[in-house]
Amino acid sequence: MDLRSRHLLVVGGSSGIGFATAKAALAAGARVTIASRSADKLKAAADALGDGATHGVIDVTDDASVERFFAAGTTYDHVVVTAADVRIASIRDITVSEAQAAMNSKFWGIYRVARAAKVAPGGSLGFIAGFRSQRPGPGLALMSAINAAIEGLTRGLALDLRPLRVNAVSPALVDTELWSGMAPDARAAMIAKMAAHYPAGTVGKPEHIADALLMLATNPYATGTVLMLDGGASLV
Repeated sequence: MDLRSRHLLVVGGSSGIGFATAKAALAAGARVTIASRSADKLKAAADALGDGATHGVIDVTDDASVERFFAAGTTYDHVVVTAADVRIASIRDITVSEAQAAMNSKFWGIYRVARAAKVAPGGSLGFIAGFRSQRPGPGLALMSAINAAIEGLTRGLALDLRPLRVNAVSPALVDTELWSGMAPDARAAMIAKMAAHYPAGTVGKPEHIADALLMLATNPYATGTVLMLDGGASLV
């Protein structure tokens, strides 16, 4: 993947999959801008990424914040959105307002960025959905619905925005800071259990998903593609 002379924007780039994507893009020669809500986390992430990385604050849940960010007029070659905040629980334990907030974060956040971002000819948009769009489970109805909506949006935008290319990756469990609220022993046990369950014998690492996002971004034949990258989880 050659990204020399390319400028990549990673919304959600201060941690997890987004940070791994920014790091991989820099290694492939890109200039990278990372964006998220927290100025402090962004600065720390940009410092860790080193030369070639810049940062800017954006809140994808807020129309004005997204419009203000892109009003600077910067044109990007590729835009990746990994930012999301979705609670895992039964719908009986999630209020309608909480569900709407989750949809606003992950689905409408992508929608806002897709309509506002300025992308160069030959460029792309890349999103994160999730394999639960195809394999719902107990306590995951909301997540399943949001991920399915993102997959549908990806395919629709590939037509609406062409020749701009639009793709998504749908992973299963990825070992990121998302799980940092768990006790260390409980987290390790969960990771080990899921790794044993998945046919690949491992859960996802941020780098696995980052590589897939950049492959789709740099492949001129890829658009409307939803890549199921789940360690075989959707098979069992």
